[in-house]
Amino acid sequence: MWSPGTRMWRAALCCMLLHTVVHTAGGLNMCMSGSATSCEECLLIHPSCAWCAQEDFGRGRTLTSRCDFSQNLQKRGCDSRFIEDPHSSISVLTNMPLSSKGSGSTQYDVIQISPQNISLSLRPGDQTWFGVQVRQVEDYPVDLYYLMDLSLSMKDDLDTIRNLGTKLALEMGKLTSNFRLGFGSFVDKNMSPFSYTAPKYQENPCSGYKLFPNCVPTFGFRHILSLTDKVDRFNEEVQKQMVSRNRDAPEGGFDAILQAAVCKEEIGWRKEAYHLLVFATDDVPHLALDGRLGGLVQPHDGRCHLNDQNEYSASTKMDYPSLALLGEKLAENNIFLIFAVTKRLYVIYKNFTALIPGTTVEILDQDSKNVIQLIITAYNNIRSKVELSVWDHPEDISLSFTATCQDGKPLPGLRKCADLKIGDTVSFNVSVEARGCPPRGTDQRFTIKPVGFKDRLEVLVDYQCDCGCSRTAQTNSSICSSIGTYNCGTCHCEPGYLGARCECQEGEASSMYLSACREAEGKQICSGRGECSCNQCLCYESEFGKIYGSFCECDDFSCARHKGILCSGHGECHCGECKCHAGYIGDNCNCSTETSSCISDDGKMCSGRGNCVCGRCQCTEPGAFGDTCEKCPTCPDACGTKRECIECRLFNSGRLADNQTCQRLCKDEIITVETLRTEDPSAVLCLYKTDHDCVMKFTYSEHASGQSILTALKEPECGGGPDALMVLLAVVGSILLVGVVLLAVWKLVITIHDRREFSRFQNARSRARYEMASNPLYKQPVTTHLVETDFSMYEKSYNGGVH
Repeated sequence: MWSPGTRMWRAALCCMLLHTVVHTAGGLNMCMSGSATSCEECLLIHPSCAWCAQEDFGRGRTLTSRCDFSQNLQKRGCDSRFIEDPHSSISVLTNMPLSSKGSGSTQYDVIQISPQNISLSLRPGDQTWFGVQVRQVEDYPVDLYYLMDLSLSMKDDLDTIRNLGTKLALEMGKLTSNFRLGFGSFVDKNMSPFSYTAPKYQENPCSGYKLFPNCVPTFGFRHILSLTDKVDRFNEEVQKQMVSRNRDAPEGGFDAILQAAVCKEEIGWRKEAYHLLVFATDDVPHLALDGRLGGLVQPHDGRCHLNDQNEYSASTKMDYPSLALLGEKLAENNIFLIFAVTKRLYVIYKNFTALIPGTTVEILDQDSKNVIQLIITAYNNIRSKVELSVWDHPEDISLSFTATCQDGKPLPGLRKCADLKIGDTVSFNVSVEARGCPPRGTDQRFTIKPVGFKDRLEVLVDYQCDCGCSRTAQTNSSICSSIGTYNCGTCHCEPGYLGARCECQEGEASSMYLSACREAEGKQICSGRGECSCNQCLCYESEFGKIYGSFCECDDFSCARHKGILCSGHGECHCGECKCHAGYIGDNCNCSTETSSCISDDGKMCSGRGNCVCGRCQCTEPGAFGDTCEKCPTCPDACGTKRECIECRLFNSGRLADNQTCQRLCKDEIITVETLRTEDPSAVLCLYKTDHDCVMKFTYSEHASGQSILTALKEPECGGGPDALMVLLAVVGSILLVGVVLLAVWKLVITIHDRREFSRFQNARSRARYEMASNPLYKQPVTTHLVETDFSMYEKSYNGGVH
């Protein structure tokens, strides 16, 4: 339920919005353009419109000028006591506090819903709210009626439940101190084609059936034991029961459910208790219209038809009940229906629960061995939920619900809370709006109640469709030339008379009257869109909209449009000009002045890379894109921006690590790798130096889906510190190596040069010997003396030779 502070805040917000609309429209708004000629018509235009009933208000204006916003009327001189401006209101009539315990001396006064009675005064179109609180109290009384299928296929189940009463009472005693148990059974309609009708089957429909030759006659529904706290009686009655037999597979269980629900006195349902109806069967039920197979054309009337023997007397007279009738009667009598069915039927009955409010379905073993646990589970499931239902909902009233369950979070559109514990309090905010006015004197009321609860909220509705000034209307008033009714500041003339004071008759026309119907000399009478009658323009009707104004010069359909919508739907059309609502500008009101959608996560307008135009960012930085221009891999500052996210997300360092904005600003996906690949041409490689003189590398790219992806090394790349000794040895070794290499090269060059010279010498020597030995004219001029070497001999001979 909304707190008083929340309501005040909402009311203040509404007033601010209304004030903004009024000033944006500049006094020309939907109230004045609605052509209302009476107070009641004005109130129906919009819930913010008011009517001025002051007699001398608006002299010289058109009749519609009395309908306007309340603030505008006061500014134009209307005294506040003459302004008719009713508002929706709520009055709480009964509001008893919620109970905390169900049994004991106060069990008849247990309250599980608050408030219990309220009165609504609704003005059409004006939305209002009220709150509802619901609490399931502890130790609330429980009435359980066990309705069993006694067709032949349920024989083993009957044997299993013969001592059900004692065991069930023992288990239910752990949940409530006030438990009562009842019993009933059903088979099907005792008529063809649903049962065997031949004379030999009347007393024993199992006659001739070898597997089970004896059973009781077929019956529709039989009430056996009224609700009682004496569980031994339940066991006794079950011991007496025998199965019967029908012909087709479906059973007449829905006949039995309806009788168990509406025969309240016979069954013994208590008003101040939970009503549980356990329906145990192993087959599908007959539905409405199946009875026509046996000639039953009369629909079920939804009433109790138990005879003196507590048997359903209309079994062969009326059709089976419909799902809608069944759901209505179960809800009307606050009964939770538990379908206990075999596994193969679970889906079928599960579908029924969607159509019948307040029902659950549980899987029953073939011989009903798990029936006690089934009932306990279903009961706990029922007690863990609260769901509101609306009864007698008026067609002209719109209701919407907001649930606030145990977690305290509002859930708009929901009227149900689940997973509750006994004693939990849940609240619902109910929004109410009247869409129109019913005939005068009509009293409307509706009921809100939790499904299966006896508690309810009664809501009485009154409509604010009449003005208070209408109660003092004067017929044949002198103000209206004694030929009209003065009502709420205006005259309603008798037929054949016109004018603000009924001073003119229809058909009168003169130059004076006609000149008053021209906007200026030379202009058309009533702008060519109306007729002049009694000094006033009566504007023509148009299929496009309304034509209005003192000279019919205005309309509400000649304004600029955007995508085919007049004034883009964000403004009002007045005399060819769009009067934009707050927050919109432009010739056709299609440009929003809101800039919040342009603010990027870092608080900058369009991330500092563009301009906000009409509520959307237009990126100016080359390469920038995104809703707020936040994506720009090629921008100069892209690597710097993403660097801060890498630092805070991977290493919890940097500027963003201290102000707790890392998760808010850095939403990009970050992938860490051992080796960074840069083959992707669309990825930008970013590097930066860390505080420890290491190099961090990452790539920045944009996925096709629009998501930014950062691929970074797991750790920065760091080089080791230099070893001085190793550096010295490396330098000395390098010098020595270079010297040795140079010496070797020098030695090689000298050796090659010496060999080449020696070879040249040998060649020259060989030529000299040849010449001396082969020349016959040559004679040695001197005596040759032997010396130690050939080289010395050669030298002396050469020196002593004759040239």
